[in-house]
Amino acid sequence: MSMFCFQCQETAKNTGCTVRGVCGKQESTANLQDVLVYAARGLALAVDLAGAGASGGAGPKGSSIDDETVRVVGRTVLRALFTTVTNVSFDDDRLAAMIGEVLAQKKRVLTSISAEALSELPRPARWSADAQDRAALYAMIPEASPKADANEDTRALRELTIYGLKGIAAYGDHALVLGYEDIALYREIIRILAATLTLSDQGELTTLVVDTGHAAVRVMELLDRANTGTYGNPEVTEVNLGVRSNPGILISGHDLKDMHELLEQTKGTGVDVYTHGEMLPANYYPTFKKYDHFVGNYGNSWWLQDKEFAAFNGPILMTTNCLTPPKESYKERIFTTGLVAFPGVKHISDRGEGSGATKDFSAVIEMAKSCPAPTELEQGAITGGFAHAQVTALADKVVDAVKSGAIRTFVVMGGCDGRQKGRNYFTDVAKALPNDTVILTAGCAKFRYNKLELGDINGIPRVLDAGQCNDSYSLAVIALKLKEIFGLDDVNDLPIDFDIAWYEQKALTVLLALLALGFKGVRIGPTLPAFVSPNVAKVLVETFGLKLITTVDEDVAAIVGA
Repeated sequence: MSMFCFQCQETAKNTGCTVRGVCGKQESTANLQDVLVYAARGLALAVDLAGAGASGGAGPKGSSIDDETVRVVGRTVLRALFTTVTNVSFDDDRLAAMIGEVLAQKKRVLTSISAEALSELPRPARWSADAQDRAALYAMIPEASPKADANEDTRALRELTIYGLKGIAAYGDHALVLGYEDIALYREIIRILAATLTLSDQGELTTLVVDTGHAAVRVMELLDRANTGTYGNPEVTEVNLGVRSNPGILISGHDLKDMHELLEQTKGTGVDVYTHGEMLPANYYPTFKKYDHFVGNYGNSWWLQDKEFAAFNGPILMTTNCLTPPKESYKERIFTTGLVAFPGVKHISDRGEGSGATKDFSAVIEMAKSCPAPTELEQGAITGGFAHAQVTALADKVVDAVKSGAIRTFVVMGGCDGRQKGRNYFTDVAKALPNDTVILTAGCAKFRYNKLELGDINGIPRVLDAGQCNDSYSLAVIALKLKEIFGLDDVNDLPIDFDIAWYEQKALTVLLALLALGFKGVRIGPTLPAFVSPNVAKVLVETFGLKLITTVDEDVAAIVGA
């Protein structure tokens, strides 16, 4: 076997990982992920052809798929695609089992299609294999690999669509955990995913990319409703960065329901709870503030976990992506749950059936009781919680600051953090921006500048953190609200610039959402995605004004109009 993966920003030489993933994935894992995506595409195509596309119309020979089947398949597709996001699953056995689940779903769908119509389906929609037979799965690698499409332009557009759908799947799964889902959105996801197998015209594939952006907006709105409807609107909050003398549990990832259940189960145990990485914004939700053993945030971005997890001393719970191969210094103390998995690491099972079912974190809690308190990394506090409801409440103050000239421009610096030294660019941009600019951020990119002493403008902090990467939706809502307040016809007339950092597929989903909403001139970095061909890059530049970051001085000058 050999692998080929170029879905993340840190892919080898910005061309593709071919021996072992920079993220730590082995070639067998990367190949099984390709097969899982390919199987999901085949499932989507079978369902779409059977009559479950966005229109919900009839398929071949008048067949159709009812809403309940769409619901089941939609959930399966979400889990399959989310599993293949960078730094989610490193476990070949779980990947093979999920391939089997996808194929079983497809087999059930195919029973609704006549033999005549079935014979007309493309191979991916008909393909089936025994998920326990690795040889059969590995035999699919050549056609499942992105390299199967020799045309670099159509491949680039397909991959951009698929990676956008991976981010959509992650956000959709987060919402589903909280009981929120959208059948019409499932139908659209199925239609788009199926089309990645049937379309070959570059114009149609470009339209498909835009459709993915619109679906991204819908899923982020859904997740925003799920989070705020369950835990309240985020509030401006000062988050403690220090530690206490009690033993603790460190929770990382994005799953707020896991966070809630852990806090409930640790009440009265003498064990404190700290957030890490993308779980930092949990500190902003009013529901979580009632827990006096919820201490604050420990550490920084995901890529520093090898040092910070070792220093924490207690157990660590990984709830979604952002896991890196654990070091021996803390491997026995780390737990995964949900879709996250790593061989040899303890896994917390999913919830049982029923509305009152919860995960059982007792093993994590018992381990914590026997561990020393965390080693302190820093002291002080940082402020966040500037999601759209909070900023809208401050709208008059913000508008007055803009009209008076106190705020010259807003710079959206959301997205992902990563290991490359070139990402110091984002820290240096934040430092170089003049004192009359405000940074709007969401996602782990904020750790490059959220602890800098940048001051405020008339009481408005110069870094407004809206939350997790999915809360980039808040940034779009804020922009659209300002457009309305200022009576503008075009969002691009607002004093807003975009300087986005990307690492994995969810950031690409956010980018597609911004493009679908009409934002032009978005600047991304630190590199152009390896899968984007020169011709597709040209289309993105000409159609959407997409830009690649240059130097700090040049980009800051362009942002402030110097």
